Amino acid sequence: MPSSTLHPPSSLVLVTGGAGFIGSHLVERLLGDGKTVIVIDDLSTGSLDNLRVVKSHPRLRVIRSKISACRELPKLAVQAEFIFHLAATVGVELVVKSALSVLESSFHETQFLLRAAAAKRTPLLLTSTSEVYGKSAKPEFAEDDDLLIGPPGQSRWSYACSKLTDEFLTLAYAREKSLPVIIARLFNTVGPRQTGRYGMVLPRFIAAARKNEPLMVFGDGKQTRCFCQVGDAVEALVRLQHCRKARGEIFNIGGTEETSIRQLARLVVKTLGSRSKVELIPYDQAYSPGFDDMRRRKPLVKKLERFVKFRPRTALREIIRLTAE
Repeated sequence: MPSSTLHPPSSLVLVTGGAGFIGSHLVERLLGDGKTVIVIDDLSTGSLDNLRVVKSHPRLRVIRSKISACRELPKLAVQAEFIFHLAATVGVELVVKSALSVLESSFHETQFLLRAAAAKRTPLLLTSTSEVYGKSAKPEFAEDDDLLIGPPGQSRWSYACSKLTDEFLTLAYAREKSLPVIIARLFNTVGPRQTGRYGMVLPRFIAAARKNEPLMVFGDGKQTRCFCQVGDAVEALVRLQHCRKARGEIFNIGGTEETSIRQLARLVVKTLGSRSKVELIPYDQAYSPGFDDMRRRKPLVKKLERFVKFRPRTALREIIRLTAE
């Protein structure tokens, strides 16, 4: 992709993982807002195809590299007015199969980025995950809740621990290096361009329903989740970027319309007019023996609404329709 002249420096935003599902939508939004955007992405789970709509944009540059291998990172971090750190391993299925890679790369790459940002105290937003709430049985999760992570013998929790370590590291930079940081915990963000390749439930259901194939629901299907349309998530991220009071804080970003996974499957079938059936698959067949899951995962988003006057509101049926289209 073409390199662009980075003037004035104050207009530059750096996005790691910008070729990913959420990252590509964020990049489009930032370009639409008049920003110059540089993406750093090793394309391990992202794809340049996600950026096809803006690939020739004169204010976009994509660097295919790991964060730690990007020689230009120190210079770019100094020039940038803001950094969004979205680069991460995605999907429970991939995490379970590649726990070593998740644990080794997450801390290492985040550390490189924070060091670069700290040189000029460039504000940085770290995207974390609802996974950090672990096995907590609370009906709704608030940002200051205690976290209950499962045992280390279950690789399923390696992603939660890696992102939680990133949070601790980021907040340590805030305290000790005066780095302006924001942490955003995302809850099941879904929408166009999301792939079911790594176990993401909604695109997997939609793909099966389109082919009139069975929708595979893992476990008993009674576990509940809340889904957030990617456009809503991006709106929240951008508003946090511009909210100075948000710096040093943690925010949940997610929808609050709760549904069981079995209900979700049925709604996908109904919305798409599919002839698919819903089938239950035991966890030990889908993943591995002893797989542990959260029965409920609903965010409290009052803090987000209080700080930036916004909360995700797109209804689940509309989310399914938008994702399918």
